[in-house]
Amino acid sequence: MPRTQRNDNFIDKSFTVMADIILKALPTNKKAKEAFAYYRDGMSAQSDGEYAEALENYEAALKLEEDTNDRSYILYNIALIHTSNGEHEKALEYYQQALEFNPQMPQALNNVAVIYHFQGERAKEAGEEETAEALFDKAAEFWKQAIRIAPNNYIEAQNWLKITGRSEMDVFF
Repeated sequence: MPRTQRNDNFIDKSFTVMADIILKALPTNKKAKEAFAYYRDGMSAQSDGEYAEALENYEAALKLEEDTNDRSYILYNIALIHTSNGEHEKALEYYQQALEFNPQMPQALNNVAVIYHFQGERAKEAGEEETAEALFDKAAEFWKQAIRIAPNNYIEAQNWLKITGRSEMDVFF
């Protein structure tokens, strides 16, 4: 039984009904509709914390999906799962793939920066100052890209960039 038929709350059922109506009405081919169904089931599983099931659905969607923008969101969601599981290197790989398809995805740029910043903090705690600074510089570059795309977002990152002297701009927004 598909995941969407197992939803037991009103919101999930409503979303499923609406998604099915939209899916039937979309003027697209069967392959794209099937990819969307897998993606939808992946999002549902991910929101329930069923990461293995979500990954299976996302992988199936990736095999079918041809639209580069849609592929970027599938890859982004896979990266989110790996980030949640503490698999940062794997997450970075998927964020990079998502950004190859959609370089204007500020949330992926932000998440890459967050991982590099986290790794920089760990390196700093371990007394590896040079490594930490290099990781902080990488984080800064990704945050600057994200802020250029979405200037009203990532206020904490903007403050960090200013405080650490990694900002070339006085005001991002």
